[in-house]
Amino acid sequence: MTAALPDDLSVSWRGLEARVPLDDLPAFHRAFLSWRGVAGAEEMPLRRVQQRVEAELNRWVQSGEAAREGEDLRVRRAALNGFEAARPWLDGAAPGAHPD
Repeated sequence: MTAALPDDLSVSWRGLEARVPLDDLPAFHRAFLSWRGVAGAEEMPLRRVQQRVEAELNRWVQSGEAAREGEDLRVRRAALNGFEAARPWLDGAAPGAHPD
């Protein structure tokens, strides 16, 4: 049984990714890495980008900004402040919908 998560761990990372259109997901992940200060994210091969995203998410878990919940990660909404690429998808945009 998974322990109850604090209310401020309100953003499902997998849910957020699911709302980003598949064709836009690599750019979303690269924007995330750049926002997190990872140098050279724009030039990284896609597999490396995926590995680095997971590493950054693990850092959030270690720092208490996120918690694992099965295959998902629950992230403190405040941890996403300033990550402009996520903004259109944070408030329940339908999966695959483009923000307008």
